[in-house]
Amino acid sequence: MTGRVSFVGAGPGAADLMTLRAARRLAEADIVVWASSLVSAEVLEHVRPGAEVVDSAAVPLETVVEIYHRAAAEGLHVVRLHSGDPSLWGAVAEQLDACAGLDLATEIVPGVSAFGAVAAAAGRELTVPEVAQSVILTRLEGGKTPMPDGERIADFARHGTTMAVFLSAARAKQLAEQLVEGGYPPETPVVIGSRVSWPDELLAWCTIGTLAETVRAHKLWKHTLFLVGPALAAHGTRSHLYHPGHFHGHRRAERGARSELKARRA
Repeated sequence: MTGRVSFVGAGPGAADLMTLRAARRLAEADIVVWASSLVSAEVLEHVRPGAEVVDSAAVPLETVVEIYHRAAAEGLHVVRLHSGDPSLWGAVAEQLDACAGLDLATEIVPGVSAFGAVAAAAGRELTVPEVAQSVILTRLEGGKTPMPDGERIADFARHGTTMAVFLSAARAKQLAEQLVEGGYPPETPVVIGSRVSWPDELLAWCTIGTLAETVRAHKLWKHTLFLVGPALAAHGTRSHLYHPGHFHGHRRAERGARSELKARRA
């Protein structure tokens, strides 16, 4: 048998927010590598009895790569569990390179990202017609991983659309300052989500002006995400997609409503 590695998105925390494919991969795996510092132990209920479970929280990449060597030599199936979705801050690229050097088959199973979980918990849509039609996923510069030129929070904030800011709770005051520097008014709404979908989930509403003090009041540091932008407080707008004047391959437009919609767009 050929060894293989599945990089699986564990989702934001709750075991029932994993995809069906993710649960199947856990049930099939010979070895499951997970980080107890980032992934809820609840998701391990999908692991089959007898599978080897390795906590990667206290080990470097080299130790995980040794497991990949075993998979290649013994034809084992390894599942590497990543919090949220592996495509976002998952350190997957370097692991894929290691697997390629071992001729291991690989796959990526997407997961529910924390920004979607926070929006759901807050009951808000991030792309509201005529208010915001884009979502910027980013983090504050100055952390452990350097940010490329041109990717400052203040630069992104000039767009005025919805932003999901990861990995930045430890420097909330700096984050708020850069958001205002970029052009957001201090009264712009913010949703703070910490460990959303975990048993100790915390959800807090504030503004950019009160962001830093809200983070301090709740003593937030890790597992915290910020949603920022006017869409979080938008009301009274309507999507053109379900307007009776809109048509597509499965529906004809109503004549009078079509004229009305054209006038609105003009």
